[in-house]
Amino acid sequence: MRRRRMLAEINVVPYIDVMLVLLVIFMVTAPMLMQGVEVDLPDADAAPVKEQDAEPLIVSINDRGQLFLNVGADEKQALELATIRQRVAAVLRRTPDKPVLVWGDERVAYGDVVVVMTALQEAGAPTVGLVTESPAGN
Repeated sequence: MRRRRMLAEINVVPYIDVMLVLLVIFMVTAPMLMQGVEVDLPDADAAPVKEQDAEPLIVSINDRGQLFLNVGADEKQALELATIRQRVAAVLRRTPDKPVLVWGDERVAYGDVVVVMTALQEAGAPTVGLVTESPAGN
């Protein structure tokens, strides 16, 4: 009598289907995860910041000079500079390595951005980064 060996074969087609579905889900939901205030960032050909594990604190300045912070119950509520300074200081006391970034609309006066950066440094941010867009040609 002859013994037949059965080789186990894995059917990978269902796994590919699942991966494609997950890919589509992530592609659809990823743009929705970016929250914040709509600002037109200035174009600049600058080197990208190193990837960091911690989600940064982002202070946004819209074209009317209103300030927003990505921390708190309502990220789309305009805040006073003193309130932002207090909230940033509270977060940095808990996590001093948290990166702090400023998203300034390209129509905002340079002096307004400097005032915000100074307030963030007074709140305890060792460095404050400026977010820009890559030029369209790159």
